[in-house]
Amino acid sequence: MARSQEEIEELSICKDAQIMIEKAEKDGVVTVWDRFKAQQPQCTFCKQGLSCRNCSMGPCRILPGKERSLGVCGANADTIVARNFGRGVAAGAAAHSDHGRDLLETLDAVANSDTQSYEIRDVEKLIRIANELGIKTEGKETLQIAKELADLLLEEFGIKKGNIGFTMRAPEVRRKLWDSLNINPRGIDREVVEMMHRTHMGVDQDPVSLLLHAARVSLSDGWGGSMIATELSDILFGTPKPVESKVNLGVLKKDEVNILVHGHSPIVSEAVLTAVRDKNNIEMAKAAGANGINLAGLCCTGNELLMRQGIPMAGNHLMTELAIATGAVELVIVDYQCIMPGLIPAMNCYHTKMITTSPKAKFPGAEHIEFNVRNARTQAQKLVEMAIELYKKRDKNRVLIPVEPVPMMSGFSNEAILQALGGSLAPLLDAIKSGKIRGVAGLVGCNNPRRKHDYCHVTLTKELIKNDILVLGTGCSAVAMGKAGLYMPEAASLAGPGLSSVCKALNIPPALHVGSCVDNSRILHLCGLVAKELGVDISDLPVAGSAPEWYSEKAISIGLYFVASGVYTVLGVTPNITGSKLVTDLALDGLTNVVGACFAVDTDPHKMAELMINHINKKRKKLNLPV
Repeated sequence: MARSQEEIEELSICKDAQIMIEKAEKDGVVTVWDRFKAQQPQCTFCKQGLSCRNCSMGPCRILPGKERSLGVCGANADTIVARNFGRGVAAGAAAHSDHGRDLLETLDAVANSDTQSYEIRDVEKLIRIANELGIKTEGKETLQIAKELADLLLEEFGIKKGNIGFTMRAPEVRRKLWDSLNINPRGIDREVVEMMHRTHMGVDQDPVSLLLHAARVSLSDGWGGSMIATELSDILFGTPKPVESKVNLGVLKKDEVNILVHGHSPIVSEAVLTAVRDKNNIEMAKAAGANGINLAGLCCTGNELLMRQGIPMAGNHLMTELAIATGAVELVIVDYQCIMPGLIPAMNCYHTKMITTSPKAKFPGAEHIEFNVRNARTQAQKLVEMAIELYKKRDKNRVLIPVEPVPMMSGFSNEAILQALGGSLAPLLDAIKSGKIRGVAGLVGCNNPRRKHDYCHVTLTKELIKNDILVLGTGCSAVAMGKAGLYMPEAASLAGPGLSSVCKALNIPPALHVGSCVDNSRILHLCGLVAKELGVDISDLPVAGSAPEWYSEKAISIGLYFVASGVYTVLGVTPNITGSKLVTDLALDGLTNVVGACFAVDTDPHKMAELMINHINKKRKKLNLPV
């Protein structure tokens, strides 16, 4: 039975999504919302974190609140919930850190002249990062510096003596706290492997011990793998600077060859962009009847290209099937992470093809054309030619571009923020001290069909900027805010008088797009810089974080590394820990006494805003700043 217009409007606040949900139904495309509905009711044991399948004596289900309800091995609810949570953190940290490793291997190939597909575009940042990590650069060639940096960072992934290098960006008081709790990360892979060991049957049974190590794993992601990914992406592809682009499904073109890049790594998409811009390929597209070639992004691969190259964004996580349902997409090129298997049957309804490019992420039904550092240019050329051929097969009668695109501003790396402030943090600190900017909030994370698409992201952002809180956005959250028009300087009219005056003086939006999921490390780094400048810990700052519509294990790791770094973090989707009172109480309160911050959970974005504003006011009072 077809959904009514009222039912469709309950799924998403976005007009393009609403139009395409209706078209997808007519075209026989099964979307994520259809599959979510078919899964109801979902398993209560799994929701509460009370199911365990870590060995073949199970799977076991534990009754909440029953002391005698034990797994076959004797594990109780607290242990099982903590183990499941720890494994989720490990999976999320592994995903982000493996992304960082891919960038590191690319830098290593460039340094050893083993690729013609990539180069170092920001030599100044290469030298600065090398110096920061203790590498002497004076008198050395660029490639020699790159090789020494690559060698040094490769050690960060293994069992390294000492701690991860970028943790030095955190204030000394924070690092001493991590040392006292034995959670200062030693090596990126080491912490993930140790979590898998600890959660094997018969190893760590203490829920507090498991959760502390989960914090260590997350820190190895935020201050390790993700930070490496961010910094090396800047070195290889250029450090983002403010740039204007467009966002929503309106960026697709009826009369052009449309290629979408989807996933999280810029390695593939940057090579594809080079081929798309090739004049010979544009002429080839025109010979096929198109007016040109249009490249657009989905999820964080799109964010990477948007930040650096101004490439438009078609949408975020839940928009991927709807983009295909426009009937205007020739090729979807994916790398890894957040790619739904449901895209394949959706594409089978049209002329669209999906191409997988990573040996780590193959999808039955998709064509696999593998990219590596040596063949990237050749493979990208092959894909653009394929897209042009597919354009000839497009059924123009089935094409629907639902809306006009919305302008947005992106490219706010920490370097760009500092440049906008005149090269110093002083103007930002003065604005915070005076109360013009009450505080700063990081809004991150995914979309989740449990929540109305984009509603929490947009509503929470509007509430925060209205109260003079500057918002930094990443990932799918950032795309939501872009679609809502919050990433243009004109949105300052929606901000409180203090924040509005700062934005108008600098000609910036009240919410800033700072990058992809791994670029949450930019927010960590900025917190570290501000804390050091003020001579306080990160937990003393008037800052807060939120993941309003999160779904992935990466988001669990992100949320925990924010909390473990001292940032109060509000979640809009309840994590699967409620089956253990001990674990839930620790997450929602007890962690404050351990690391100076904790989680909060609320599904109402207005109440989420209230929690964050109250926290920021409390921190302002402690710093003797006007509220």
